[in-house]
Amino acid sequence: MQNLESMPTRTPAHLWAVGAISLLWNSFGCVDYTMTKLDPVAYMASVGMGEPEIAYMQAMPAWLNVFWALGVWGSLVGSVLLLMRSRHAVTAFAVSLLGLAVTQVYHFADSTVPASMNSGAMMVMNLVIWGSLLFFLWYANRMKAAGVLR
Repeated sequence: MQNLESMPTRTPAHLWAVGAISLLWNSFGCVDYTMTKLDPVAYMASVGMGEPEIAYMQAMPAWLNVFWALGVWGSLVGSVLLLMRSRHAVTAFAVSLLGLAVTQVYHFADSTVPASMNSGAMMVMNLVIWGSLLFFLWYANRMKAAGVLR
């Protein structure tokens, strides 16, 4: 007879749905990050940024770009690990949360941020990003606690 702890936990259908949504959502952040690095002026202009916003983004310190990268790529890795049923999804989402927190704190503390980057629409988008990342971290943690992620 098998030990109950060694028996695999059945994967709930909602894991595949949440994992797929997470992967799609977090892919947008990775595309945004990549395009900002590959063709910054054209890309940022195409998403409606003006000269002040583009200049601000291009002047970001290198260390802040590292945290931005941790934020977007950590979420993508977390999404993939969630779909792979790996307990390390929790760690990846936590690293992503660290990246998001550092970039957001810097952004709100920096007096050189163009006013347009603190507009209502940008604030709503920031709340959506925070909400989604906190949900994915919570969900991965719940699935780990339930024994779904190993």
